[in-house]
Amino acid sequence: MNKVFIYYSLTGNGDVVADYFKKRGFDTEKVISKDKMPKNKAFRILKGGFLATMEFETDIETPDINVKKYKEIIIGSPVWNSRITPPINALLNELFLSEKKVTFVLYSASGTAPKAVKKINTLYPKSKVIVLKEPLKNKEELKKLDVINL
Repeated sequence: MNKVFIYYSLTGNGDVVADYFKKRGFDTEKVISKDKMPKNKAFRILKGGFLATMEFETDIETPDINVKKYKEIIIGSPVWNSRITPPINALLNELFLSEKKVTFVLYSASGTAPKAVKKINTLYPKSKVIVLKEPLKNKEELKKLDVINL
């Protein structure tokens, strides 16, 4: 199909989105963070929010992806403190995407991600951004992905 969904998922929201794309013939690649998050939800929110706010990158196991072979790249990230996650920050610095059609799919507890959208629009002004509100709990949110040329 010549399209790939590259994503990070900590709580399963990204995995639901990946299944959606996989069923439609997309290749999918999951980014694995080498930095382990606390099991306690409150500590996980504090740590993740802090790292995202500071725009840190974490060490990742980068999927072996030849982005040159794909016509369209879709990047998926949870939203932490209204920002993209440190593993996706690291991925974006490793991949050369300036000449690619890039769509970002963000999954957020609030359903909004103004700071993440603003940063993405600054870095990738021609990209499309879709924000889903907890697709693991709200499967109807996946319908928003239909705007991507499936």
